[in-house]
Amino acid sequence: MFIPCPRRIDALLVACLLGAAHAAEWRVAPQADAAPVNQLSVSGNACGPAALLASFRCGNEAWQRAAASLPGSTDRDQLGQWIRHHGLRPSATLKGRTRWSAKGINVEDLVSAANEMNRPLFLPPLAHDDLFLRRGEKPEALLKRTRDRFDRSLAKGIPPLLSLRRFVLREGSWTPLQGHFVTVTAVPRKLGRGETSFAIHYLDPWGGKRCEGTLGVPATPVLAPAGQPSPCLEALVPAAIIGKSEVRRGETTVVIPAAVIGRW
Repeated sequence: MFIPCPRRIDALLVACLLGAAHAAEWRVAPQADAAPVNQLSVSGNACGPAALLASFRCGNEAWQRAAASLPGSTDRDQLGQWIRHHGLRPSATLKGRTRWSAKGINVEDLVSAANEMNRPLFLPPLAHDDLFLRRGEKPEALLKRTRDRFDRSLAKGIPPLLSLRRFVLREGSWTPLQGHFVTVTAVPRKLGRGETSFAIHYLDPWGGKRCEGTLGVPATPVLAPAGQPSPCLEALVPAAIIGKSEVRRGETTVVIPAAVIGRW
């Protein structure tokens, strides 16, 4: 009897998921069957480094060199090396703090640390973009910009990192609860006319899971007063536990895509 190894099972799962949606013409990470990274092997607040390492593993051969440059054979070893050498340096955005701390790491510092790490490897710099409406931008245009960022980064061989953030409507105000980084491994190559959402496949470092979700224009106002347009998209990510324990009974909560890291 043939018993597939765990990596083979992952590869078969990815093939099945994408094969079922073949008609949608997906843009897929170069090494989409690479092993996910489990942040919990080090810390509950290591999603940024873990999502970055997963991106390197799932990238093309050039970006896989970045993953291979970290000493160690386990997630714990490699994440520990990254945090010690790159995460504990002074933050460029938060005075008196290190890039990575008890509160995790922000988008700007994660990009700075990644570029610092990859410069000696002669890899091109990563960039970041916020995923909120710009002046004069319509929600449908934001949706297209978001998908385009994912698509172009995947095409350039580096799966993008998506910053997700949970908000709760508390005492009449939208309050942020918790942020989380995931690694996007597949998106549709294009949006159809009139579409207001698109699906994504991603790796969640919380436990090192393969997940699916949807990003779309909110049906009801999000982070905005009633009757006002939402300044952002909404992320439907059922498998994500981002800040759920902090939501009180009966409160309205939403997860939004806040920023993306990659190449375009």
